[in-house]
Amino acid sequence: MTEGTLKYPSPKGHKPTRRDFLVLTASAVSAVGAAYFAWPFLDSMNPAADVLAQSTIDVDLSPIPEGQAITVVWRGKPIFVRHRTAEEIRVAEQTPLSELLDPETDQARVKKGHAQWLIVVGVCTHLGCIPTGNKSTQNRGKYGGWHCPCHGSLYDTSGRVRRGPAPLNFYVPPYVFLTDTHIRIGTDEVNDG
Repeated sequence: MTEGTLKYPSPKGHKPTRRDFLVLTASAVSAVGAAYFAWPFLDSMNPAADVLAQSTIDVDLSPIPEGQAITVVWRGKPIFVRHRTAEEIRVAEQTPLSELLDPETDQARVKKGHAQWLIVVGVCTHLGCIPTGNKSTQNRGKYGGWHCPCHGSLYDTSGRVRRGPAPLNFYVPPYVFLTDTHIRIGTDEVNDG
């Protein structure tokens, strides 16, 4: 073997060659080029501005009389906002967990200090039907909450399933009270920014 030609260069004492420099430069240019072309594709996966605008919704609770409910749409789903009566709250709080198909206390489903307001996603957890009972003229079922007309599931005034085939309670979306009469659905933290 002649001096300066190594069949397998060793890390120790190896002097960088022009070939090493060209390989390193070509690799760096390739990586930057790949990132340049990949960025628009990756950026297109971010939610559009109209989707981000729908990620939260503010609701004014002041026009909802006690015992009544409204439906708002959040992320394409109906949200039931119910102003519960003192009797509805009392019955929901005193219901034994052993009587529930999906045991959950009423206190876990409402915000502390705002037990009169129940906010739930109004979609039956069986097959996705929209239950009746959000209007006082509609069938609210045996438990005074909601009745699913598709297969007969019944929910109480806390949105808990009492009779199936629905396996789960109504989902409680993330929300926060901005004031005593305004909520923001879609977040559990206040951010007025």
